Amino acid sequence: MTQAARKGVGPLVTGHERPDVPCYTPPVSIPAVAYYRVSTQKQGQSGLGLEAQQAAVLAHARVQGLSVVAEFTEIETGTRKRHRPQLEAALTQTRRMGGVLLIAKLDRLARNVAFVASLMESGVRFTAVDMPEADNLTIHVMAAVAEREAALISQRTRAALAARKARGLTLGKAANLTDKARAAGAAATRAAALQAMKPAAAYAGSLRGQGRSLRQIALALEEGGFSTRAGGPWSAEQVRRLLSRTEAPQRH
Repeated sequence: MTQAARKGVGPLVTGHERPDVPCYTPPVSIPAVAYYRVSTQKQGQSGLGLEAQQAAVLAHARVQGLSVVAEFTEIETGTRKRHRPQLEAALTQTRRMGGVLLIAKLDRLARNVAFVASLMESGVRFTAVDMPEADNLTIHVMAAVAEREAALISQRTRAALAARKARGLTLGKAANLTDKARAAGAAATRAAALQAMKPAAAYAGSLRGQGRSLRQIALALEEGGFSTRAGGPWSAEQVRRLLSRTEAPQRH
């Protein structure tokens, strides 16, 4: 019998040996890869717009307990927007680490079905910092709606131009515009504006379905880079009108 046993004192144990004593485990941050986009070479070199994206990503990472370990910056031009080598590199790095891809500016990319589909098929977990409320399904729906409406508008425009040409009218001449044609043109403009708002409406409808208030949805639309028809900031009343316009056809 040991001296400790004779004195009625058990062996010294630590928290690791006693399940009733909690052990301190330091928090482990999840690795994250940041992906930024700038529109021109000059903008990329000057940092214009880039600093704001970096600040937004770091703030989001801090709140979510993420650690940004790598950054990739895509310098896009009008002729090379379909080819994004930095995005591919960011996806590869994120997949290798098993972390999270933080996309600083998804905005218009969310309206490209091919881009969204490739992003989802990559199997990489990602978050759009400028649209944090949007989940994968919401983003995909927004992209599908936007692409479909763009295709329909293009088809209607080509058909209308072909019909005018078949009637012997010279395209682009103001003299060819009758009152009826002007009214039809105004109606087409209004219809096109409504179609252009459908991605924003799809996003707003998704948030409304999650129980968000009109004011919260207005803030989310602002953060997501969506503009009102007049190009101004969103208000709760504008969100209400947006939802009512898109819901009205479904009730008939």
